[in-house]
Amino acid sequence: MPSAPDRAQSIYHMCRRAEWCAAAAEGIYRGSSQDVADGFIHFSTADQLRASAAKHRAGQRDLVLLTVDARVLGQALRWEPARGGELFPHLYGPLPVAAVTRVDELPLALDGGHLFPPGVPPAPPDNLGGGGGR
Repeated sequence: MPSAPDRAQSIYHMCRRAEWCAAAAEGIYRGSSQDVADGFIHFSTADQLRASAAKHRAGQRDLVLLTVDARVLGQALRWEPARGGELFPHLYGPLPVAAVTRVDELPLALDGGHLFPPGVPPAPPDNLGGGGGR
């Protein structure tokens, strides 16, 4: 089993605001309908987030971005090859709300990409804030 990249203390997940509100009330997040169908909750690292947003969430409104402390998820978090063989974090089980360290709105830019909050994740030098994610 591949090990976690050293840089990934925080991992990210995009979901509908209503899904997150229900999870916050329950104390656990079980994932989106796509996560449930796949059998795990999809996450991205900071380096992967914008491309994941562009591929899986382009044009979607009313999303929030969850920042999660990967260190508290234990062995249910697995790093598995996905797009182009790159390792992505997948959570096999529900996400405890207590593991979420930050929740941010993900409004849409005019181009249909999402506007990420300052510092989450750090924008590449050539990107002024718009762009993709899952």
